[in-house]
Amino acid sequence: MSSAAEQEAVAEEVGPAVVNGARRTPSAPGVPVWPGAPMPLGSRFRVGPDGVAGTNFALWAGGAEGVELCLFDERGKETRARLTELTHEIWHGFVPGVMPGQRYGYRVHGRWDPWTGGRWNPAKLLLDPYARAVDGDFGLPPEVYGHVRDWPQQQVADTVRDERDSAPFVPKGVVVHDDDEWEDDRRPKTPWADSVIYELHVRGFTKLHPGIPEELRGTYAGLAHPAAIEHLVKLGVTAVELLPVHQFAHEDHLLRRGLKNYWGYNSIGYFAPHATYAASGTTGQQVGEFKRMVRALHAAGIEVILDVVYNHTAEAGELGPTLSLKGIDNRGYYRLQSDARRYADYTGCGNTLHVVQPHVLRLITDSLRYWVTEMGVDGFRFDLAAALARSMHDVDMLSPFLAVIAQDPVLRRVKLIAEPWDVGSGGYQVGAFPPLWTEWNDRYRNAVRDFWRGALPDVRDLGYRLSGSSDLYAWGGRRPYASVNFVTAHDGFTLRDMVSYERKHNEANGEGNRDGSDDNRSWNCGAEGETDDERIRGLRRRQLRNLLTTLLLSTGVPMLVAGDELGRTQRGNNNAYCQDNEISWLDWELLEQPGWKALFDLTSRLIALRHRHPVLRRRAFFSGRAHSADGLRDLAWFTARGTEMTERDWYAPAPTLGMYLSGRDIPGRDERGAPIVDDSFLAVLHAGDRPASFVLPAPPWAERYEVVIDTARETQAEEPGVVHRAGAAITVPARAVLLLKVAG
Repeated sequence: MSSAAEQEAVAEEVGPAVVNGARRTPSAPGVPVWPGAPMPLGSRFRVGPDGVAGTNFALWAGGAEGVELCLFDERGKETRARLTELTHEIWHGFVPGVMPGQRYGYRVHGRWDPWTGGRWNPAKLLLDPYARAVDGDFGLPPEVYGHVRDWPQQQVADTVRDERDSAPFVPKGVVVHDDDEWEDDRRPKTPWADSVIYELHVRGFTKLHPGIPEELRGTYAGLAHPAAIEHLVKLGVTAVELLPVHQFAHEDHLLRRGLKNYWGYNSIGYFAPHATYAASGTTGQQVGEFKRMVRALHAAGIEVILDVVYNHTAEAGELGPTLSLKGIDNRGYYRLQSDARRYADYTGCGNTLHVVQPHVLRLITDSLRYWVTEMGVDGFRFDLAAALARSMHDVDMLSPFLAVIAQDPVLRRVKLIAEPWDVGSGGYQVGAFPPLWTEWNDRYRNAVRDFWRGALPDVRDLGYRLSGSSDLYAWGGRRPYASVNFVTAHDGFTLRDMVSYERKHNEANGEGNRDGSDDNRSWNCGAEGETDDERIRGLRRRQLRNLLTTLLLSTGVPMLVAGDELGRTQRGNNNAYCQDNEISWLDWELLEQPGWKALFDLTSRLIALRHRHPVLRRRAFFSGRAHSADGLRDLAWFTARGTEMTERDWYAPAPTLGMYLSGRDIPGRDERGAPIVDDSFLAVLHAGDRPASFVLPAPPWAERYEVVIDTARETQAEEPGVVHRAGAAITVPARAVLLLKVAG
């Protein structure tokens, strides 16, 4: 613990003097530091006074008493220079001769007073929050902790300041200069209603791909390779949602077990592409490589959405490392409890960013705008978005964060997806986010999983989920595409594992199988894990076809997880966040197996069907009312008897449900102002374990029905399919979906 005398000595060494109303600290000898400018924040290479090239450095550090800029040469030798200018709590200076590729960090001086939230420690080199590239990886030796990590009395360890230098053990920011204006880039600008999202991990998607050169696998360049893009184009998805690519760090408990954070939900640099995903280098080259990846995807008509983690950082709680914000101004960046030693934790990760603070809100929005305007991305999925929407404590849909996004001329025009919950009190907010936002709809996931495993008490909830979840989103001008429908996500079982395991098998994570959700709503089809029983294997493949077909026929925005279309397994691990190995990487050899190739073909066919038929991607909710003289409604529900469902039917257990989608009553007009008219379809979902009779709705609903999709079949028949007469009783195979097109 620093004594009062030691604190006074530090204050005297770097203590501010007032010159013309601004606080100054003396500059280190031999390093010229000109006044520079407080804007923009971060490091920006430019031409300074008298045509001299150099870099402007600017850092917000509101409560600090002094800031040192630390420059590192190729051998790691450090040169320090005091930033002497302070404007509106921003320390800044222009250093002539500092060129792109220069590595740097900061040391920030102030009082060590954890009891009031002050955790300044100039022994710790800090990453610039605005660094646009980061060189090096984060290990977590004791030297990178602001406190003495191994203090014998752990209950007070966070109050004892560690005086060891962390610079040799932490990555450095990199000065980047990139004047690329994106003049040759063409954003796809896919309307929300037409979108099909594909969630993937840059490394996991490309690591084993045989068509990608080995030196590019696991990288941005690998994802930009034609072999990777070819798969996405064949599948038909319109957007990739990348698991976190902001620079992130690994948690101490993982490093101690010889593991790493694979998913990346542990951000520490909100402007920097994660360096280890770059094939071209880490001293600024990763920026250009990321941009080239975005360009390649755009050229193929595919948008790029980033999964972003602005709710917390990798610095964890009071016992976590000091890497950046904690050492710059702990009280200014993080939500603290009334006992300011402790952090308010709405994320389950040890800390929560204090988004109500203007400079924190600015950090987030500056980062978002940077990724849109300079890196070319098309939207964001916000991890634990409810934590960002909290005002002082409660979730508030009029919070500063949501208000700023709503009025921002750049951000309000891109795709915004909320994970609408956090782990704090009142954090579950599905259906509550305002217009402009779409949401991950976990109620869709739960209802569809329960129906196909035979666990729904009735079909009321399923009806809402299949038709766009109007009970959640039909308010305030929101549309069906406010619902991002998904059956699986990165967090949880893969689709194949969902029909192969009833219990999680996370032993490889080293946490005694305690981690990961126990609420899987899965069914193993009769055997736990892999089996040689061909009957069970065939049933599992059929269930996969049922789940994918249901997802892609539902109103809303479908989201697939990379590899589900080819039967990827994580061997029952439902929390593979630390598995950077074959458990998480896509096994492309599956496409060479007929059963899994057929699953890919079906998925591609369903996506193509969705793209062709506007009735499957409606821009407005169904009304359930008749809009034409013959009395047919835009949406109708049928029992297996061929009769329209009554109130009693909705409340009764039912393994079979018929959904009629009218293509004649699609609201809105096309780009030329003409009415939108499409085919009409009848989808029959049967989750029972035995074949069932289903009476096809008689005229005026249809004269005939043509089978388009039959999930009982391993491979689908070529069009035109079997034609049935309206009013006839057909046999629906056990556990199957039939999609029939109205033919007259």
